[in-house]
Amino acid sequence: MSYPQSILLTDDEAHIRKFISLVLRKYDNPRILEASDGAQAVALYQEHRPDMVLMDVNMPNMDGLQALGQIRQHDPDAIVVMLTSLTNRQTVEECVRLGATDYIRKDTPREELSARFEEIIADCFGPGNTEAAAP
Repeated sequence: MSYPQSILLTDDEAHIRKFISLVLRKYDNPRILEASDGAQAVALYQEHRPDMVLMDVNMPNMDGLQALGQIRQHDPDAIVVMLTSLTNRQTVEECVRLGATDYIRKDTPREELSARFEEIIADCFGPGNTEAAAP
């Protein structure tokens, strides 16, 4: 299976970015770009076009839902996984409506978080996926 070579990690909490970065290092040590709000995420996505985006829902300046919408307008095939501490149905439905690839709760234990990333990466970058990351 191939792995994303670059990942844009967007969260306004530095400790969450650090934690998730540590979990992601096992996937062929991807280049991890970091943003602390949605506006930065959109700009970094447009500049670097990473293979995958992990984005918090609630952030200052521009929230993750707004950023998701802008990224998907720019690139309808973008792989964007929403990170949330909220599990209300309305938020999840809005993520899906705007084109999120998947969503993960940020408070998931490390082993489960790693397993969820593995599933999502297999779905998006595994054999037979025509949208897998290009070299």
